[in-house]
Amino acid sequence: MSGSLTFKVHRQKPELVFPAKPTPRELKLLSDIDDQQGLRFHIPTIFFYRHNPKAYSDPVAVIRRALAETLVYYYPFAGRLRDGGPNRKLAVDCTGEGVLFIEADADVTLVEFEEKDALKPPFPCFEELLFDVKGSSEVLNTPLMLMQVTRLKCGGFIFAVRINHVMSDAAGLSLFLKTMCDFARGYHAPTVAPVWERHLLNARAPLRVSHAHREYDEMPVTGTDNDSKEDNLVSRSFFFGHKEMSAIRRLLPPNLVNRSTVMETLTSFIWRYRTVAIQPDPNKDMRLIFIVSARSKLTTPPLSPGYYGNAFAFPVAIATARELTKKPLEFALRLAKEAKYSVTEEYMRSLADLMVTKGRPRFSSDGAYLVSDVRILANIDFGIWGKPVYGGIGRAGVVNFPGASCYVSAEKRNGERGIIVPVCLPEKAMQRFVKELEGVFSNFHIL
Repeated sequence: MSGSLTFKVHRQKPELVFPAKPTPRELKLLSDIDDQQGLRFHIPTIFFYRHNPKAYSDPVAVIRRALAETLVYYYPFAGRLRDGGPNRKLAVDCTGEGVLFIEADADVTLVEFEEKDALKPPFPCFEELLFDVKGSSEVLNTPLMLMQVTRLKCGGFIFAVRINHVMSDAAGLSLFLKTMCDFARGYHAPTVAPVWERHLLNARAPLRVSHAHREYDEMPVTGTDNDSKEDNLVSRSFFFGHKEMSAIRRLLPPNLVNRSTVMETLTSFIWRYRTVAIQPDPNKDMRLIFIVSARSKLTTPPLSPGYYGNAFAFPVAIATARELTKKPLEFALRLAKEAKYSVTEEYMRSLADLMVTKGRPRFSSDGAYLVSDVRILANIDFGIWGKPVYGGIGRAGVVNFPGASCYVSAEKRNGERGIIVPVCLPEKAMQRFVKELEGVFSNFHIL
């Protein structure tokens, strides 16, 4: 069982991988969406690949070479972040210094990671599979990307990557990694050419904040649950397949089910039952931060398919704990949908303006549950090894904010596809959360 799994990782000395050809030396400004305070951290992802007996290539060599070729086109990633100007504006100094790369071997097999019948976070010894090189997780003047490829004794391998979030969101990272896949497969250029154009998401002149943007409310941070002081935080992942989603939909009126996506339905469900488990003060405002991509919303001008910057918003749904837990699930779902569909082109323009007028505030995390759909990362296919068995986030939570879940595409050994949702809660709250879910899924077994 992976929860108690321990193993040794033998790492080579970290090296810098440079672009395979000379690249321009220039200073490139980030957008006003990119360099907000809440994105100034490094975000890790991890991918597991099975052994292919027909594969004679060393994954470390293939990926290192593909990385060098990719950096020719994505050369800002080989640079360093600088404090570029007034109002804490960040810029990338395209120095060509390269990204950090670690070659490693582990005395463990892929099957040992599979708990019950699927790979799911939190993964044991995660810090060994993506080693935090001393000083590398600073925001300024350090490598913008860290990669580690760890060969497993079964012939499979683990590919882990960490990026400075101000550079890209999940869609942008996916573009970068898919270009690496292009080169690993022998292509001579990216299938989708990368585009910088960060000015397209800059603030307007004159500035005009036209939306409330309550996700950036200035609030004193207080505890969101009764147990946080005496309870240890624990992480656990939950699988939601066809049966689980059918059970959730039975809690909703049919007309609303037909007009709601899986993401909207599942998110409102977890938000509600997570709040039940936390047992906050009934009058406390509970927040759902629903990360929404704005790529399809921007039309004047549209973003290029190769745009790899951050292009999303943090719209928030707010309800008191009493409302959320006492009213039916339909209440939470309607709030979640309202927040999601509030993101328009004008919303994004207003958000960029807010970043400049308010000094790039961090989103409010008090009483908040943040969700992000990173299922796009399930398709990182280096060719000979096929798609990853698991591709996504390595654990619940981000930086110092445990109340975040990234939804990952998953497949059980029996072929059933679904979504894995990592959740982090105080121990007693987690016990209550599991019990609540078991009540809803009494006919099923949940991971």
